[in-house]
Formats: sequence, structure tokens, C-alpha cells
Amino acid sequence: MVDSQQLREYVPVLILAAVAIAFAFGTLALSVVVGKWANRSRRTGHSTRVKDIAYECGMIPVGDGSSRLSVKFYLVAMLFILFDIEVVFLYPWAVVYKSMLVDHANLIFGSMLTFLGILFVGYIYALKKRAFEWKS
Repeated sequence: MVDSQQLREYVPVLILAAVAIAFAFGTLALSVVVGKWANRSRRTGHSTRVKDIAYECGMIPVGDGSSRLSVKFYLVAMLFILFDIEVVFLYPWAVVYKSMLVDHANLIFGSMLTFLGILFVGYIYALKKRAFEWKS
């Protein structure tokens, strides 16, 4: 049987999920309402070509709205996310490090050195392949 104390510990997570879902759908609904309200001027005939141009810091938009970026730019972004997520794995290790030192000092230190070694080898590989340079 599931202990009711264990289920009570999930209440904050469920509340956070409910708030996140309510926020997502609330902002979508609000954007529809504000969009309909803002478009009333177009129906009444007060809209002009100048008013419908996208405002970009006072400059008249010229050219294509989106420029193509090199694939290397996205490769750098993915590598940043990869290494950032790897660093996140260090936090749980740091939290349990002191308590685990009593029983398994060599195991916990060796496993983290192995993890960081593999991460470092991947970083060196990315440097050698010039994956961090997207302007070349």
C-alpha cells in the first residue's frame, strides 16, 4: 500500500504543475482576447499601411525578416546545452558527497573523476573539431 505521507509530499509538485498549466492556457487566452480587442481598429477602417508595418526600434524594416544562420551556430548551441546539462549532474553528487565519504570515499570520488574525464574528452574533441567556431 502507498503511504499517505508519501502522497502528501507530491502536493507541492501537483500545485506547481497546475499553476504552470493555468499560466500557459491563461496567457494563450489573454493573447486571443487582446488580439481581438486590438483588431477592432482594422474593422472600423482606421488602419493604414503605415500603422500595419512592424515597429522595429524606429527603423523601417528592409529586407528579409529572418536571416539564415550557419549550421555551426546551432552546433555550438547544442554543445552549450549538453555541457550545461552535464554540469547539472554535479549538483546531486555535491549534495551527497559528504555523507558518502564515510562509507564509500574512493567509489564516489572515482566515479566523479571518471564522469569529469569523459566530459573533458568530449570537450577536447569538440575543440579539435572546431565545433565552437561558427564564423569560419
